[in-house]
Amino acid sequence: MADSPFACSFGNLPRSLSLFPLDGVLLLPGAELPLNVFEPRYLGMVLDTLGASRMIGVLQPETAQSDPVADQVPLRRVGCAGRVTAFQETQDGRLLITLSGICRFRLGEDHTTPGGYRLGHADYDPYQGDMARSDGGGIDRAAVLGALRGFGEARAMRIDWDSVDGIADEILVNQLAMGLPFAPDDKQALLEARDLSERGALLTALLDMAARQTDGMPPSAGTRH
Repeated sequence: MADSPFACSFGNLPRSLSLFPLDGVLLLPGAELPLNVFEPRYLGMVLDTLGASRMIGVLQPETAQSDPVADQVPLRRVGCAGRVTAFQETQDGRLLITLSGICRFRLGEDHTTPGGYRLGHADYDPYQGDMARSDGGGIDRAAVLGALRGFGEARAMRIDWDSVDGIADEILVNQLAMGLPFAPDDKQALLEARDLSERGALLTALLDMAARQTDGMPPSAGTRH
């Protein structure tokens, strides 16, 4: 099943939002995040959401935890609300869904539902501009691509540069920010960047740092909010 990711307006974004805490996972406005859902409480959450707003908030726990629901660990205060725009049920009972990022939010109070997942109050007001799609530009594309080239060479990665050249600035930055295994703090900093230009500059810095490392990704260079 598929649907338009922007079949909603700022005024009808749900203030009560189902929460999906995922350490080291990033969803950005205008981007898509595929998820393989198998835990019973999150299967229930998705099914509950499909019957209502179809919106789920993706955000990180403050620290890596095996069970951010039962332990009631603190969650990061900024996440991104995504709309379920595609889903498929597998024969073994899993749900394969796609979340399309709509708008960031600041988390208020939250609680655990009878179904075992967390529900929180979402304040979208600081991020209303997320609902406006970028018309391209706004980043130093040459710097981003130069940093990506250095990163790829340092790790002997094969990059399809013909495909990269055809990707719009916003999609390029989003895909790299979401897809590369940056530290959780750096993922959060990329999420909380003021705009595409700031996110692109931070991404460039992180790629440059990673290219200078000889083992794995760099230590966190992001700022916490």
